[in-house]
Amino acid sequence: MTMKRHTSRTVRAGVAAATAGVTLAACGVGADPVLHPELSDEDVTISMNWWGADARTQQTIEAIELFEEEYPNIDVEPQYADWTGYWDRLATTTAAGDMPDVSQFDQIYLSSYAERGALLDLATVNNILDVSDLDPNVLDTGRVDGDLYAVPTGATTNGILINTTLFEEYGVEIPDTTSWTWEDFERTSIELSEASDGEAHGLSPFGGDSFSLTVWARQHGGQVFDENGELALDPELLISYWQRTLDYIDSGAAPSASELSETLGLPLDQSGLVTGSTAMGFIPAGQFIAYQSAAPDFDYTLANWPVDADTEEGFQYLKPSMYWSAASTTEHPAEAALLIDFLSNDTRVAEIFGLDRGEPANPAFWDAVEPLLDEAGRESLAFTEAMSEEVGDTPPITPSGASDIEVLLNRYYQVIIFGQSSPEEATEDFFNELGDAINAAS
Repeated sequence: MTMKRHTSRTVRAGVAAATAGVTLAACGVGADPVLHPELSDEDVTISMNWWGADARTQQTIEAIELFEEEYPNIDVEPQYADWTGYWDRLATTTAAGDMPDVSQFDQIYLSSYAERGALLDLATVNNILDVSDLDPNVLDTGRVDGDLYAVPTGATTNGILINTTLFEEYGVEIPDTTSWTWEDFERTSIELSEASDGEAHGLSPFGGDSFSLTVWARQHGGQVFDENGELALDPELLISYWQRTLDYIDSGAAPSASELSETLGLPLDQSGLVTGSTAMGFIPAGQFIAYQSAAPDFDYTLANWPVDADTEEGFQYLKPSMYWSAASTTEHPAEAALLIDFLSNDTRVAEIFGLDRGEPANPAFWDAVEPLLDEAGRESLAFTEAMSEEVGDTPPITPSGASDIEVLLNRYYQVIIFGQSSPEEATEDFFNELGDAINAAS
């Protein structure tokens, strides 16, 4: 299928990104950027960095080859790793002043890198990089202190993944998920656990990730961080978040602590939602295709979170899947911006990536991708489109110093489920540790 290519080259903002709990040395910060640099006619080599599994790597290399065909004087040197190895290596190269020219970034690290000057202000390359077609609300998530440092690839809400095959197999009816309550959710999960006679559990609980914590807080009128970069979470909301998991374990709706611990950190294709040991779970909705692809013998569907009497409207939000950013130390800002523009606007890239980097932030990418999607892809896209009518404002960005929030949540989650600490005690320790990290970075 021939798609119309987007070739506009005007921009208004800047890209950048940040890494996990890293102290960036002065040598990792670039000099004052050149305003509106020009593309070189000479041969240029730039580096591009990303994390992901083999499928993403192959897709990205294909996109790079397409870019190099379009701009034959620019050679792109690929660098990639898994999630953990990626951030460790990026921290090291950035501190050494050798950050890759273009990098894939995550929201929890954006502020840490931007505030230390490691990322290029993309307003300086708005003669090359065009972000005018991106959803302004999604684009604004790439800003730190008003300046754009990162261009989002896409965005997603949080949702409940439901294995409809297991519900049919065990004869349990799924409630109306357009209006279900937390009571419905737990009752149905218990019913499935009992009907399976120990073969499966109704749900895999939350407790160890900042995305679900943020949605939980927003559903109850709170937020995790405020606009000033301070920890704004009501301790009672974190206590109730972790207590909910304990309640699910105690009721039999969820697996035991030891069973849950065994699955922590496993690849998606080894998770209980894929193996069939749990029937429902909290996931970024953009991962729906990955789950369905990993378990072709199961049928899945997506649903919004359950609610209760005091649920706030607009508690869901569009979380950026990931970003493209450029290093402030790059010797080739024009070429780095050109690559980001290509990845963000050329619809041939959309055809290659599909929904791997989230439901696209660029509407033109939606049009390019939709005809190529299978049933799972269409359902994922339809869910995000429907949810976009219900989402609230995007919450404040994770502040500098708080990029280890995922590590802390996971650690205290395990301590709690094994009964080594109560939710109240763990909450106090969590607040002290994360608060100290934020204060140290300020």
